[in-house]
Amino acid sequence: MDVDFAYDDELDDDADATGDDRRARTFAAFGPGRRIGRKFADTWWGNAWIEAMERSALDSEQLRSGRRYAFAGQVGPITVSPGRISAPVHDGDQYTPYLTVVRIGTLTDGGWDRLLDRVAAKAGHIAALLDRDMPHDLIDTADDAAVRLLPSYGDLEPSCDCPSWDHPCRHAAALSYQASWLLDRDPFVLLLMRGRAEPELIEELRRRNARRPVDTAAEGGLAGTPADEAYAAVPAPLPEPPGPVPGEPMALAPLLAAHQAAGVDPAALGMLAAGAALRARDLLTASRARELPAEPDPWPDAVRLASRLPRSPAAKRLGEATGRAAELPRAIRAWEYAGAAGLDALEVVFRPPKEVATRATDALRAAWEGDRAAPEVKTWRNRWTVGRDGQLRYGRDGRWYPFRRRSTDWWPAGPPSSDPVEALLELRRD
Repeated sequence: MDVDFAYDDELDDDADATGDDRRARTFAAFGPGRRIGRKFADTWWGNAWIEAMERSALDSEQLRSGRRYAFAGQVGPITVSPGRISAPVHDGDQYTPYLTVVRIGTLTDGGWDRLLDRVAAKAGHIAALLDRDMPHDLIDTADDAAVRLLPSYGDLEPSCDCPSWDHPCRHAAALSYQASWLLDRDPFVLLLMRGRAEPELIEELRRRNARRPVDTAAEGGLAGTPADEAYAAVPAPLPEPPGPVPGEPMALAPLLAAHQAAGVDPAALGMLAAGAALRARDLLTASRARELPAEPDPWPDAVRLASRLPRSPAAKRLGEATGRAAELPRAIRAWEYAGAAGLDALEVVFRPPKEVATRATDALRAAWEGDRAAPEVKTWRNRWTVGRDGQLRYGRDGRWYPFRRRSTDWWPAGPPSSDPVEALLELRRD
């Protein structure tokens, strides 16, 4: 498959060169923290990034050193711009850091056009990206457009002003490992590396969606209804529920008799068929009643909408309309990390299975095994308080959510993890 890429062949050694300064984003340095587990990143696309880097490595010892540097917080602020990521990386006790860059090919204009045409046609792709998710079928859509979003073998080009000739050196490996943490939290970082920033991508997708009905009308199809007209229209009344099944159950017997099989009583079969029809109608009526609660809770929907523009007047009005304005900032933070499941972890208290509680408590205490300064671990329901300022909450989705105390409230402090120790490490990096 042919894939369109454009590479910047000029390797600028100036640490301030970030490609297109208008698109560059700089992220605060990750603090030191110990990480336990088989996988370095939390998402499948973050681990795909790591795999692309590790497959092209010439020396596994440089990778091991890079992982230690990443865990120890020896990578400074990371700047991401089209075609490159860069950061200063400290080497042990050395005062002056090395200037480290990892380059990746950007998509051509033609590649972006093909990709955005297909993404704009699928609302699910746009919604997933806005929720900071990257579904597998989005990568399939990119492949169909002859565009490769995730890097593969040979796509990443590291460079560093250290004296090492390794590919990558330990400094570039550390930068690449920490870049996977950025990708975990925001897949738009990958799209920025490939050449386009989030605001321009959202605007381009909006523009393509806005013109889609016009293009359809030009081709002889329906132009659609403007949103304000559709919203103002009075909904049509629903049809009345179905009435009782006419006729006696035995009325089916003459129809079944014509197809009578040996040993089958048509009358009995008719009764079973009529009974099944009545039972199906009762179940359908009950399911409809469950689908439409009398008083739906507007709070989750208000949080979801406010999370898109958390500092806007619209978000403030949403908080006031629900009567929970003071709770909205924490709820938005929870939604940003994990959507509806994160909001559930913020608000719901329940008693998890005993075996889950036991395993989690043992794992958290073992994380500080041999450390005299180990913090106290207290358990209450689905919440594990670690020391004075850290807390893990077990969600009803089976994941662990890190929280940090701010004044008298507990605030979400990172994305969830399937392992309590992984979530604890997220607290230590926060």
